[in-house]
Amino acid sequence: MMSMASCKRELLTPIPQTSVSDASSFSTSSRVTGQLLSLYQTMKSGQFYGGRYVIDGDIRGEDFLNQTSNLITGSDVWALNPTNSATAVANLWPQIYATINNCNIFLDGMASTGSAVVGPTLAANYIGEAKFIRALSYYSLLQFYARPYADGNGSKLGVPLRLTGIKGTGQSDIVRSSVADVYTQIIKDLNEAEPGLPLTYGAGSSSNVTRAHRNTAIALKTRVYLSMQKYAEVVTEANKIVSATAPFTATTGVPHALQANIANVFSTYTTTESIFSMPMTNTAGDYPGTQNQIGYYYSPSAGNGGVGNGEYALNDAGIVADAGWLPTDARRTNFIIKSGSGSSTRYWLTKYKTGGNFTDWVPVIRYAEVLLNLAEAKTRTTNAVDPQAVALLNAVRNRSDASTTFTVASFATATDLINAILKERRIEFLGEGLRNNDLMRLLQTIPAKGTAPAKTASDVGYIWPIPASELALNKLAVDN
Repeated sequence: MMSMASCKRELLTPIPQTSVSDASSFSTSSRVTGQLLSLYQTMKSGQFYGGRYVIDGDIRGEDFLNQTSNLITGSDVWALNPTNSATAVANLWPQIYATINNCNIFLDGMASTGSAVVGPTLAANYIGEAKFIRALSYYSLLQFYARPYADGNGSKLGVPLRLTGIKGTGQSDIVRSSVADVYTQIIKDLNEAEPGLPLTYGAGSSSNVTRAHRNTAIALKTRVYLSMQKYAEVVTEANKIVSATAPFTATTGVPHALQANIANVFSTYTTTESIFSMPMTNTAGDYPGTQNQIGYYYSPSAGNGGVGNGEYALNDAGIVADAGWLPTDARRTNFIIKSGSGSSTRYWLTKYKTGGNFTDWVPVIRYAEVLLNLAEAKTRTTNAVDPQAVALLNAVRNRSDASTTFTVASFATATDLINAILKERRIEFLGEGLRNNDLMRLLQTIPAKGTAPAKTASDVGYIWPIPASELALNKLAVDN
């Protein structure tokens, strides 16, 4: 365990133990640790949570406009018409399943020898981390390749549910489980992971952001239950890590709290607001790679005040045009610029500011999301303008816009408060990949933007097709 305190281990950049035989890959504590940390490395690939998954989650929505018409960088994802062989569709699926399979192989190895090698406490910790990663991976698949849970209460086709490791050929054929069955497995993994995960990796440790701990599993459960519209369960989980009154903080485990300045979250990376992030460094192979980097997509070129390629500008008619998002809001002054000339003048998102290898850490879960998840769930479960929900909304708004304070009297109905919370999510998490999740879970129409038409929940293109490669290899799979 001494090696895990080093910078490289905390940034999750081990060399996967591919040269170690199956018979010995779990034979020593250091090898088990290396196998565990390599799971994070697979997940933070630029094809998954290191870039493309987050980008696709935003550009499917209405707040960005495509500037380059480049299929490689997702113009078809933006236009809501990708095919079975489209770059995004074809690349995200196998990368997520590679992550899942690595988790399954690791869990199989822990069951056979690994747990005995590292002892019960570390075994519970490591197994919990693997189950957390598997849960997040399956949740991510559902957001693009399956109908939302709200459509038929999870009865529609989900994705193939693989729970044992595949090390050879001949194991491709498997039916798609129902959406409900996949969500059931996600929650099972998170519930089993929670008690085994550590409360903290130590005060100030970057592992509190880069590895799963107990609050990480709880926070993800609030997201998952929100997507299932199981609002009472959201409240139950969020109450574990959100105090009853402001200032809202986690009273157990890592002491999560909002940062006073939103800019700190995207420069320091390891504040207590960041519950889970994908760390990046300049080490070869430890950054997203060409045309996968979030900053490359959203930031304008250097000549226009940015560090990227200007693939996606902000939609002038999107959330950036909302009158309630004031010019003095810190999320505007820190993260939005307007550049260009004449008809080419555009608003751009500069939340990710590091060029070159684009080593900005990718946010996966922030404490601000947990607060807004709880606010929405409390409002929906009480069907009233809930005072705590208003206070939670204020906590997120006030830290960036001290001039706006909501009261119970600000909202005539519970629906008005819910709409305010949903709007706050669009502002707060702009460019963090959550917009698609919110549209899907509520079966909302994806609004038109630019030349891309709107898509209702019943339209072709509302969800992605299954990749052609999967349909060719898996004879039991059917397309959407």
